[in-house]
Amino acid sequence: MQFQTKSIRPFIGSKNYTESRQFYKELGFNESILSTNMSYFSTANFGFYLQDAYVKDWIENTMVFMEVEDVEELWESLKALHLNEKYPTAKVVPIRYLDWGKECFLHDPSGILWHFGTFNPQ
Repeated sequence: MQFQTKSIRPFIGSKNYTESRQFYKELGFNESILSTNMSYFSTANFGFYLQDAYVKDWIENTMVFMEVEDVEELWESLKALHLNEKYPTAKVVPIRYLDWGKECFLHDPSGILWHFGTFNPQ
């Protein structure tokens, strides 16, 4: 089957919807409120839906990989935000250098695990 894609937009949940909305705005995402319990967050060509919905097993097993141009630059920006001080359950994990490239990690206030990575040149 052949088709042309325009975007992919995962749905993620939140334990505390208000806190998660603030968290993603601090990360630099633009929020479009869709309803009282759902917003669309976007930056450049990437976006996701944040829901006011919490299912522990779902949240604790959700991972999102976002490819970035320069993971070192992103890492410095993440550190400067002091997210783990503002959001006690958030966690920022330093860059790991791997065979395929490099990545750092961010756990949002609900437990969603974000991978931010840069692939090695081919």
